[in-house]
Amino acid sequence: MSAIDSLPPLREVIQTHGLSARKSLGQNFLLDLNLTAKIARQAGNVAACDVLEIGPGPGGLTRGLLSEGARHVLAIEKDSRCRPALEEIAAAYPGRLTVLEGDALDIDPLAHLTPPIRVAANLPYNVGTELLIRWLTPRDWPPFWESLTLMFQREVAERIVALPGSKAYGRLALLAQWRAEARIVMHLPPGAFTPPPKVSSAVVHLTALPEPRFPADAAVLNRVVAMAFNQRRKMLRSALKGISPDIEDLLKAAGIAPTERAEQVPLEGFCALAREVAKR
Repeated sequence: MSAIDSLPPLREVIQTHGLSARKSLGQNFLLDLNLTAKIARQAGNVAACDVLEIGPGPGGLTRGLLSEGARHVLAIEKDSRCRPALEEIAAAYPGRLTVLEGDALDIDPLAHLTPPIRVAANLPYNVGTELLIRWLTPRDWPPFWESLTLMFQREVAERIVALPGSKAYGRLALLAQWRAEARIVMHLPPGAFTPPPKVSSAVVHLTALPEPRFPADAAVLNRVVAMAFNQRRKMLRSALKGISPDIEDLLKAAGIAPTERAEQVPLEGFCALAREVAKR
């Protein structure tokens, strides 16, 4: 394995600082620096960008982003044990890495970032989906980020890019694809990580669209989609009866057969239904 910078290999870093992965923090470390650099390249040209990274751990992806020329990286890490290793990286890349210790769910990163901003992270499994939904559902659009390059369990990644008619298709696919272009750009086997997780992983790249693909009120769309997929085996006229007493008429007005099930309806159909619901 060739070096990407003058810092020690990650196995040595982990040994030096006693950084055994903790299951309680959803930690699975990527130790191959060539692999972390490859993931960093999936974020595109970051030379003119600030990059937000969640859960850097010993800093493999952090080093990849910096070696690929990221203007500035803001790394948010909950595990205080990782701080010394990350500070060593900061010293090797003067002025280009800021480390914040704390829970990414509680920290507002924008005070420490300058646009344009991209997000790149090997997300901890236990908070990955919640963070993604937050980034996809801000009050205002376009969001603070230009793109998201994120590692997930493969099952979650497939839900993000799923198409109508598939078992993976659901609320996450609709939230992601309504206002972003989403694609899987890498697959990683369990053996790429230390310790190896029980599942395969995948990297998803999402690019923010200037505006949603189809017009709809975000709150109404989210309510309709959540209710539809909470009872995905039911026909929509039954699953959505709590929306309105005349839900069949609303479905027909949106061009959706009342006997269809949620997984059969494309994004455009749900947006049309949200518009009809909003009219009432």
